Amino acid sequence: MSHKKPDFEIIRLEQLFLDDKNPRLPKSLQNASEAEILEYMLLDASLIELMLAIGKNDFFPGEQLLVVKEDKNYRVIEGNRRLSAVKILNNPELVSVQRTKIQQVIKESEFFPSEIPCLIFDKEEDIHNYLGYRHITGIKEWKLLEKARYLFGLWKNQYSELDLNDASRELAKSIGSRKDYVKRILIGYQVFYKIEDEAFYRIPGLDDTTFYFNYIADSLNKIHIANYLGIDVKNIDAIEEISINEQHLENWTRWLFEKNSEGKTRLIGDSSSLNALNKILSHPEASIAFIDKGYSLEAAIDLTGEADSQFYTYLNAAINHLENLDRLVIKVNIKFDSVETQIKEIRALATKIGRSLQDKEDEDEF
Repeated sequence: MSHKKPDFEIIRLEQLFLDDKNPRLPKSLQNASEAEILEYMLLDASLIELMLAIGKNDFFPGEQLLVVKEDKNYRVIEGNRRLSAVKILNNPELVSVQRTKIQQVIKESEFFPSEIPCLIFDKEEDIHNYLGYRHITGIKEWKLLEKARYLFGLWKNQYSELDLNDASRELAKSIGSRKDYVKRILIGYQVFYKIEDEAFYRIPGLDDTTFYFNYIADSLNKIHIANYLGIDVKNIDAIEEISINEQHLENWTRWLFEKNSEGKTRLIGDSSSLNALNKILSHPEASIAFIDKGYSLEAAIDLTGEADSQFYTYLNAAINHLENLDRLVIKVNIKFDSVETQIKEIRALATKIGRSLQDKEDEDEF
């Protein structure tokens, strides 16, 4: 990485161009035209609010764009939202959407900056090393897929000749993170790339803008789901070693993203559901029930014995709460009449639970 300080310069707006390889853009917009990128930013990145802020307060000098020089012009590596806002403020004809909102912003604006403060770097790589700390660490939050795409680009351009563990360690140093996290994200991006390469299995509504990359990252952190996908994160030493079970990956993707006629997926990608799936995949009978027989997640988890564990947990918790009530009863000024209904409900529920257990034993014996 170069240690030469970037040059500060005020650059005319017409010399500044959007980065069509910006990792925050979906793949479908990589190498797109300026108009296409502007319209995407306008619809997806709360650009109207930013335009209004700049129009009323001017462009803040402390928020310089980070650029590299290309011939007589400059490509903006960092600050594409701000550049988009200024471009549309000065030339609303660049876009064909949200015309009414744009005109309202222009009416309310006092400033239409045409000269923008910039920091000029020698190489794009120098900016990326800076951004690696600023964005991946979280000073300015990116979506996880954007972080993954960015990290993978850094790995490919700077560390691909290294063992994956060493590369992850170097990347972790540059962004202030942990090696195991970086490695999981790099491997996860390869998983995502496979799904993307399969056109997201033609699942309606699913593409790189609607895919939740955190589902991959969380799944690879759960040993039985990772094994089901054919991935042993700890023992992968090179990207080329990743050998995904393609049918299982398609299953996993459909469970999380394919909706039924009621608009629901078989799995919700939250921690609780992924933990349940991890438990199911560790249990042969439950796995067959969920994967082959179409059992619901709740029905399949019951086959793992998880319900028994939960029953004891809730039973012991109920006892603890009742013991606390018993301890407090002599200290409170509460009339029996005010809690009689609740006490009767406790008694009735305890009786019902006991009878249900006895009935199950009678059925088993029969």
